[in-house]
Amino acid sequence: MKSFQIYNHLLFIAASENIAINGKAVQSSTLPYEANKAIDNADLYCTHTETEANPWWRLDLMDLQVIQEVIVTNRIDCCFEQINGAEIRIGNSLENNGNNNPICAVISSIPAGVSSTYTCNGMEGRYVNLFIPGDTKYLTLCEVQVYEEENIAINGKAVQSSTLPYEANKAIDNADLYCTHTETEANPWWRLDLMDLQVIQEVIVTNRIDCCFEQINGAEIRIGNTLENNGNNNPVCAVVSGIPAGKSVSYSCGEMQGRYLNVVIPGYSKNLTLCEVRVYGNGTS
Repeated sequence: MKSFQIYNHLLFIAASENIAINGKAVQSSTLPYEANKAIDNADLYCTHTETEANPWWRLDLMDLQVIQEVIVTNRIDCCFEQINGAEIRIGNSLENNGNNNPICAVISSIPAGVSSTYTCNGMEGRYVNLFIPGDTKYLTLCEVQVYEEENIAINGKAVQSSTLPYEANKAIDNADLYCTHTETEANPWWRLDLMDLQVIQEVIVTNRIDCCFEQINGAEIRIGNTLENNGNNNPVCAVVSGIPAGKSVSYSCGEMQGRYLNVVIPGYSKNLTLCEVRVYGNGTS
């Protein structure tokens, strides 16, 4: 994602979508502007907590995300130094309101009315917190933008062993509205052609929410370059032990290389349903 900053009048040109605007924001207290002012794509009004100990703001991205950058815009009217020392935390826990999640960055300072970019290097999490530790503090945010790493799956082509009724590309449409579905058969599989040899760091699989979520159990994620046995003989990245209904789980592939990514369930009388498959890597090999 490329961004350009113009001080006091800010212009951002981004190659990827700001996923913050699809989330939901809350904060530790409100005086007078609420938490969603930081994700409204406008700097006209800024969030504001009361003066308190350890004020925080939390963004729920609604699903597990792989986060590359967070951009924070500071207030322009006064008191711009109040942001100093704020921690940007990313993770999946709501322990301590999410403020115990791992740190992406600590804000040393942001000039008045300026936006600063913080690189999070593919940290994973559903929640993004901004948190100022200490007594007698307040937190004001004029805008928070969040950009994820590029999901290379959406540039590929998907096929599957059979279709009933939803086709293979439903798993790479960047939406969970419809899910792929094979017939009940032996060893059902789904294959993604990434169109070139890729170095794959991680794969995120989203399970169905309506029913039968346990059917994904035992699925193998395989990565490689051969189409022997429809690609199901390629090396294994991970085996899915279980994914809760409607949830996404990340599997680390340790920079495995391959053009093809398969999800296959070995055994008889099985069916395979995938609501979304996201793939993140380090470029072509």
